[in-house]
Amino acid sequence: MTSEHIPQNMADWMLGQGLGVIAFLLVSNILLLLAGNFMEPSSIVLILAPILFPIAMQLGIDPVHFGIMMVVNMEVGMCHPPVGLNLYVASGIAKMGITELTIAVWPWLLTMLVFLGLVTYWPNLSLWLPRTLGMLS
Repeated sequence: MTSEHIPQNMADWMLGQGLGVIAFLLVSNILLLLAGNFMEPSSIVLILAPILFPIAMQLGIDPVHFGIMMVVNMEVGMCHPPVGLNLYVASGIAKMGITELTIAVWPWLLTMLVFLGLVTYWPNLSLWLPRTLGMLS
């Protein structure tokens, strides 16, 4: 990807589409959530971070905020099938089938999606602690 300049080309294409900050964050969330259906978090970050991060920087999105948003997306991906590893662990502990557990998890999954929306569109929520500790200016 690096030698073919794929991240830069995709960044140029997405910026050429006229995506603003809000639209870019929405597209990023959808892309990350879709990837979470089929891939593990480490693979998603290795593939999509080099593509999405330069775009976020060009749009002026705080890197810490964008990183936290990606982590929350990865956690949502860990809690829904078919790859949701947390579901498989909980299934083994609770001695429940994946289908039964997936139905039981829906209220929590919806709560996590609401939290993802808050983290995405209210950056001060995710940046408050680093700023308070003096880690950000």
